[in-house]
Amino acid sequence: MCRHGEDAGVGLNRLPAAQCLRVWIIAVASLLMFPVGALGQTEHAANQPPSAIAPPDWLFPVNPPAPAKPPTYHGAVRVPHSRITFLPGQLSDLFSAPDWHPADHPVMPEVVAHGRRPSVYACGYCHLPDGGGRPENASLAGLPATYIAQQVADIRNGSRRTALPTRVPPKLMTQLAAVATDIEIKAAAEYFAKLQPQFRIKVVESDTVPRIYVAGWILAVDKAGPREPIGQRIIEVPEDVEQFEHRDSRTGFIAFVPVGSVEAGKELVASGGADKTIACSGCHGADLKGVGDVPGIGGRSPSYIMRQLFDIQSGLRAGTAIAPMVPVVAKLNILEMIQISSYLATRH
Repeated sequence: MCRHGEDAGVGLNRLPAAQCLRVWIIAVASLLMFPVGALGQTEHAANQPPSAIAPPDWLFPVNPPAPAKPPTYHGAVRVPHSRITFLPGQLSDLFSAPDWHPADHPVMPEVVAHGRRPSVYACGYCHLPDGGGRPENASLAGLPATYIAQQVADIRNGSRRTALPTRVPPKLMTQLAAVATDIEIKAAAEYFAKLQPQFRIKVVESDTVPRIYVAGWILAVDKAGPREPIGQRIIEVPEDVEQFEHRDSRTGFIAFVPVGSVEAGKELVASGGADKTIACSGCHGADLKGVGDVPGIGGRSPSYIMRQLFDIQSGLRAGTAIAPMVPVVAKLNILEMIQISSYLATRH
C-alpha cells in the first residue's frame, strides 16, 4: 500500500451477447468520456447503510448509451511480454478466451477456453485464463471448487442477485448459469480452484484522484482531466486501459481509497471494531486465505468485495454460503465497507 501526497439475464437489451461486448470494447478504445466526479457519495450518504441509498454509481458503473466511433487497428493486436497476436474480432468473441500467457496456467478445460454455443460463454473470457478476473467480475483463482459451484447454483436459483442487474457482466452470468451442465460447472470450478491467485492491485490512499470516466463497466483515468476530491469512494482503474481492453491477464490496477481507509479497515477486519462487525479471521482464517469451503478474501479487487458487502446487506445476495455473512454486514455503513474493502485489497 502507498500514499499519494496528502492525499457469472440475457444480452444487453435486445443486442446479441457478442455485439454487447463489441460495444464495450469500442467504448473503451475510443475513451468515451463520462465523468463520474459528481457521482461520488456525499459524507452523509457514506455513513448510511446500503438499504438507505441507491447503488453508488462509482461502485456499479454502466457505460453511457451514447454511440462511439470504432477504434482504428493496424493489423494484429499485441500486448507486453507476449509473442501471441490476435485479430480485433477475436478479442470480442465470447466463445474464445484470449490467452496471451499460456505458460501462466495449466491447460484450460473446454468450457473455460471456449464454452458451448449458444449460451455457455467461455469462462476464461470474463474471468481470464489465469482466473484473475477483473473489477467488474470475480477473481476465481484459488477459490474452493465447491464454493464456486454453489455460487453458480445460487445465481441459477435466484438467491444471488445484485443491486444493478442491468449491468452486462451479471446478465451474462445469469444466462450462462441457467444452461450450464453440472459437468461443465464442475470442470470449470475444479480448474479455477487449482490456480494460484496473482495479485496485481496497488492500493493508494489519497485525498484526490485523477478525473475518471466510465469505460464499459469499469472506471478509467482521463489523463487530460484535472484531479478531483476522492470523497467517500473507491476508484479502481487499470494502469493501462488498452492492455485491459485487450483482456491481458497481467494488467495491473490501482485502487485509490480515502486517506486512513487501510488502517481503519484493518481494525474492523481484525477485531470487528467495537461491535460494528465480526472479526473476519473467524471464518476466513488468520491469513484471510480461506478455510475449507470458505473463500479467501485477501488481495482481491476492492470494488468487487465492496459490491458483495453492499449486495449482502441489501438482501440481494443470499444462499446457504452467504447466511453467515448477514450478521457480519448488518451494522456496517458505506464508509466502513470502503475501509474493509481497502484493507483486504492490501493483503496479498
